[in-house]
Amino acid sequence: MRALCWAGADAVEVRRVPDPELRNAQDMIVRVRRSTTCGADLPLLGGRVPEASAGEVLGREFLGEVVEVGPEVRRHRVADRVVVGAAVACGACWFCRQGLLACCDNGTSGVTAEPEWGQPSAGGFGRPARLGGFAGGHAEFVRVPYADVGAFAVPESVSDDRAVFAADAAPAGWYGAELGEVAPGDVVAVWGAGAVGQLTAGAAVVRGADRVIVVDDRDDRLRMVARHAGVEALNHRYVDVLAELRERSGGRGPDVCVDASGLPAEPSRWPLTEADGGAALREAVHACRKGGVVVVLDARPGVVDRFPLGALADKGLAVRAARRRGATAIPELLARMARDELVTEHLATHRMPLERGADGYALFRDRADGCVRVVFTP
Repeated sequence: MRALCWAGADAVEVRRVPDPELRNAQDMIVRVRRSTTCGADLPLLGGRVPEASAGEVLGREFLGEVVEVGPEVRRHRVADRVVVGAAVACGACWFCRQGLLACCDNGTSGVTAEPEWGQPSAGGFGRPARLGGFAGGHAEFVRVPYADVGAFAVPESVSDDRAVFAADAAPAGWYGAELGEVAPGDVVAVWGAGAVGQLTAGAAVVRGADRVIVVDDRDDRLRMVARHAGVEALNHRYVDVLAELRERSGGRGPDVCVDASGLPAEPSRWPLTEADGGAALREAVHACRKGGVVVVLDARPGVVDRFPLGALADKGLAVRAARRRGATAIPELLARMARDELVTEHLATHRMPLERGADGYALFRDRADGCVRVVFTP
């Protein structure tokens, strides 16, 4: 089959790879109909993930049609249209039973965790195999482990272009508002107007925030989130962000600050993001009101230097972080999509066949031509 693979040295290419096969009784095979670029791919493309190997199949977020199921799969049948959560979880370990599917002990491809983390998290699609990942969704077919846990039937009324964002971007954005415990009357600031940042802002509005302010350096993205989520926008190139946020929050600072900025393949491509990827996070800590909450929705590897621990402690801030949500929110989000309460297809600013994967990732990496996400069709 054809698949979009990492080729090393900031390059991707379409290659022929073996067709996936059922390996376990809980597996199923999905024929991909849509897949989308993701900010978590950028460190890999930028050479910041030394565990990666050329030929790894990319693609965290995808949607498709079931073509084969293992004997223990109960919730899905051949020809079902499903969206698949980006994190792979068994549903039965201690962490899964606590609802922490993204922390699953068993959802890996059986290799070592990043040593600096201390413990492994769940595996995921499109992550390097040596970090517990599985072949991704930028392909004609994908093997889905623990299919009854991580895959969900898509309502007939929901289009592919809308539903594909339920795989990871929408759960991550809604989790950002949940981690921040956004409540009616809150002032919320979100750094980053990519897909996850925009969906975080929308979730904060749904939870009753009084004001939601999104910070970015791209006017096209800021116009998009203002139009679709009805929130305020700040371009950090033109304003003093800290002063502006204090002004818009009664002089206190936002109640909840969310770092959804991610990490570009090359840090110089966005001045707010430095080599260690910590500038937006530092600004969020400094901006947040005393006793507030800072949320980190992150896809960056490694460590962040110069973290303002003194400000964190003196201001009494709570910090909550997550790389991905897990699949628990997907059914609710699909239901909201079916009721037109969650609209996401505008985030697919570019649509291309898989053969143009290199062009799509160049657009996404450089944020060129107003690109927020590229959706591929095999």
